[in-house]
Amino acid sequence: MSPSVYVASPEGLTGKSTIAFGLLEALAARSDRVGVFRPVYRSGDGQDEAVDLLLSHPAVSQRYEDALGVETQAALADPEAAHEEILRRYHALAQRYTVLVVLGSDYDSVANPTELAFNAEVAANLGSPVVIVVSGLDRSPEEIAGFAALSVGEFAAHHARPLALIVNRSAADALAANREAVARRLGEDVIVAAVPENPVIMAPTVTAIRDAVDGELVQGSADWLGRVSLGTVVAAMSLPGVLRHLSENCTVVAPGDRYDLLPGLFMAQQSGAHPALSAIVLTGGYEIPAEITALIEGVGQDLPVIATEASTFDAAVRIARTRGRLTADSPQKIDAARRAVSEHVPLAQLLERIDVARPDVVTPLMFEFELLARARGEKKRIVLPEGDEPRILAAAESILARGVADLILLGDENTIRAKASLLGHDISEASIVSPQDAAHVEKYAAEYARLRAKKGVTLEQAREKVQDVSYFGTMMVQMGEADGMVSGAVHSTAHTIRPSFEIIKTRPDAKIVSSVFLMALQDRVLVYGDCAVNPDPSAEQLADIAAQSAATAEQFGIEPRVAMLSYSTGSSGSGADVDKVRKATELVRAAAPDLSIEGPIQYDAAVDASVAKTKLPDSAVAGRATVFVFPDLNTGNNTYKAVQRSAGAIAIGPVLQGLNKPVNDLSRGALVEDIINTVVITAIQAQTQDAPAGGSNPS
Repeated sequence: MSPSVYVASPEGLTGKSTIAFGLLEALAARSDRVGVFRPVYRSGDGQDEAVDLLLSHPAVSQRYEDALGVETQAALADPEAAHEEILRRYHALAQRYTVLVVLGSDYDSVANPTELAFNAEVAANLGSPVVIVVSGLDRSPEEIAGFAALSVGEFAAHHARPLALIVNRSAADALAANREAVARRLGEDVIVAAVPENPVIMAPTVTAIRDAVDGELVQGSADWLGRVSLGTVVAAMSLPGVLRHLSENCTVVAPGDRYDLLPGLFMAQQSGAHPALSAIVLTGGYEIPAEITALIEGVGQDLPVIATEASTFDAAVRIARTRGRLTADSPQKIDAARRAVSEHVPLAQLLERIDVARPDVVTPLMFEFELLARARGEKKRIVLPEGDEPRILAAAESILARGVADLILLGDENTIRAKASLLGHDISEASIVSPQDAAHVEKYAAEYARLRAKKGVTLEQAREKVQDVSYFGTMMVQMGEADGMVSGAVHSTAHTIRPSFEIIKTRPDAKIVSSVFLMALQDRVLVYGDCAVNPDPSAEQLADIAAQSAATAEQFGIEPRVAMLSYSTGSSGSGADVDKVRKATELVRAAAPDLSIEGPIQYDAAVDASVAKTKLPDSAVAGRATVFVFPDLNTGNNTYKAVQRSAGAIAIGPVLQGLNKPVNDLSRGALVEDIINTVVITAIQAQTQDAPAGGSNPS
């Protein structure tokens, strides 16, 4: 039987889908085959939104029909037959998936003892430990604790095993009080957590608002309809009054004949000096004059404008009554759910009790989710010097929404926020620092001049130098105001890395700065070094690259088994190139005798067990290498690109190694996902970096 976890509630409107989604994400880092099952579902028009949500997760590959047990009415009409059918369908799924997230039934907003008992019986029949979700909304800690104790007792009475009790939708200032009150009542056998009410998760989307007012999108991008609206401003005043009342991600409801408001609101959206809007709703069924339409189209703004026949009062009331749900079509809500669960639920403890065995296979998705979880565990401050680049802004929104890192963007604040608003990216949590800020410039210039005094750098020269975004960002890292830097989406590799050589310098245990790519293949993750920095390393430098690459592998949870690559294996070949690899291998063995290393070795003998049996039958590395050290940049760069393109591998990097503090370079063709991955990698490096003072300068 596959391990599973049953997420259930004793009442409605608890937000258990949020908890289930966050738990599913955590399981995705432990298993290559995660499935979803809903024992009891409601029939009616359309598909079950909660099932759709869980199936939308990229780690889940499953048909909608296979996720369903029995319909609610069938369960009520013949509970015994329903239990048999549920068990049959569950067993069919358990044959195909290593772990299942089971989602309990919904309620009609009030506690239903019969439905609660049925869920408890299903959980007992499936043998699934239960995560119980209760609402903390408008309840005191004592009331929550009492209700939690009753709920746990009900599941236990039906022989189900309560694993955790999560108080969702808690008041932010009552999290500790709610946790402590529940823990006192339940004891140590049940894990207790409290998750705050999240306005993004509970807010309606622009689509929901459009549907609530029976409106039509008359202007703007349909891509924005999945964004959330965090408030409503009724424009029953002049434009200055409306601007004063704007709040981040709000919807403005205005009479359709107030044509004067539209240009002003669009200018506010573009300026960066006012909160970003989610949508504008024009009431009364008026048609926008052609002159105003031409003006708006000329601005090139994607902000949705919705027209409705409803009156202003009626539209405002309908919007106020619109309830937000966590659905698959709102990336903002999904990222908020990920963050809420990861920051407030002890997922490691939960997973340990669910007892999901780690498989030998590590898929790219598993690796990605594990890295995200690690980055969230101890958030670091990462500076992004190219703050106004559209791909950087898109990545920043996702990183901030997922709670992966705290970000510092460099540039003019109004310009950056205006561009983010124009593109529809919420970067409100980002810090924005100008490289021309006088206080920072003076502080950084003084330190840079001190560091480069032996090179004859004057304070005036330092002032000019540190206003360059790469130098400014590197100085932030050097002075502890950021934990790492990611750049290169616009600037060259040399422009990104050179300041690090001058300022941050190499670690005492590193002779050179080198790089690796993390190569996520279909069933494993390998480390390739050096594929980006050193053209023709000496034997000593190659040994240093090998040691650094092994350490980087350990940083990212990969057991290092190092293959020192060459065109011959063992003692079968000779020549300068082979001798260099042989000498480098001997140097590493002498410096790190406990490290598993083999060289010289050909790639096929390093990666293929059948070839290894013939060429190096007694080797602990041959056939199962995880770290591949190439003899030169030409070989390494071509090999990583060949594997990336031919084998469909995901290449994450280059990841720089050997610096005192983490700085990483992006390709100028980097995609948004590449930028996110590099920030995550940099954050994890910052978590594990020893960062000693001083160091040698490779320049």
